[in-house]
Amino acid sequence: MNSLPSRRHALCRTLSISALALLALANPLAANAQSNYPDKPIRFVVPYPPGGGTDVIARIVQVRLQAALGQNVLIDNKGGAGGSLGTDIVAKAAPDGYTVLFTLSSHTINPAIFPKLPFDTQKDFEPIGLVASLPQILVANTALPIRNVADLTAQAKAAPTKFSFASVGNGSPGHLAGELQVIRTGAPMQHIPYRGGGPAVTDVMGGQVPLLWVSIPAAAQFVKSGKLKALAVSTTKRSSTFPDVPTMQEAGVPDFEVDSWYGMLVPAKTPKAVIDKLNKALNTVLAEPAIRAQLLEQGAEAVGGTPEALGKLITAEIPKWIKLAKDANIKAD
Repeated sequence: MNSLPSRRHALCRTLSISALALLALANPLAANAQSNYPDKPIRFVVPYPPGGGTDVIARIVQVRLQAALGQNVLIDNKGGAGGSLGTDIVAKAAPDGYTVLFTLSSHTINPAIFPKLPFDTQKDFEPIGLVASLPQILVANTALPIRNVADLTAQAKAAPTKFSFASVGNGSPGHLAGELQVIRTGAPMQHIPYRGGGPAVTDVMGGQVPLLWVSIPAAAQFVKSGKLKALAVSTTKRSSTFPDVPTMQEAGVPDFEVDSWYGMLVPAKTPKAVIDKLNKALNTVLAEPAIRAQLLEQGAEAVGGTPEALGKLITAEIPKWIKLAKDANIKAD
């Protein structure tokens, strides 16, 4: 009478043992995969076109990261939608550490102006670490008949439709800097979004757009060669790259500060062991004097630090940019 239940019990017990055996086998395999990481090339998705500030900074650290990780680091430029296109690619990538987002502070700005992002800025990513920080710089076509920010303010007020400013895209740090300039000075300017710093710089030099707010790396060589005119930087301290260029506050614009940063993130659920390896490699690279000097040449200061530090920065900045977007009535294109 009890033979059938007994057989069922025995079968269940056998299946349970088999399942445990499979788990025991899988866990060492997973642990081994993490310990061997990386064992193939790593894709760095830069959500902006080649030639822009994010691309420049990524390529400075790329070579030394390859050495620190023992694998090729392949930069994949995926510009568009203010950085959201490339960011979404990483959000949906396998959480194995082989797809890394190399982005800038637009990552925390986009939630303020794009109400329907295809990803969650915080929940869909794990931070690796801060790479560098730097100001935005306001540059002008050299033929523009203005000497400084005061000249620009006066002329823009006198001719409200005369001036426009470019940025690397809607919601970029440069876009916010330009809109903050409009708010603080009362001088109207139209925003012209581009798909990255490279195309924007080219058009400003060519005279298609008179002004540009952009990260220093994207404009540095052209300012130094005299092909662009620098008017001000967005931070409260002058840039060591351009010590003669005033801050916006020094130029007479009160309560003006827009910092920007570059950082690395990976998809959510990436194993902690992988995150730790990437963070260690990043900090190793950023400690190298040659890398710090190269970053400084572009107006950027090496930062580094823990994944937690970048996570806290992201959490703090999102409400800050939401307020500014509301005050400036910044909306998605």
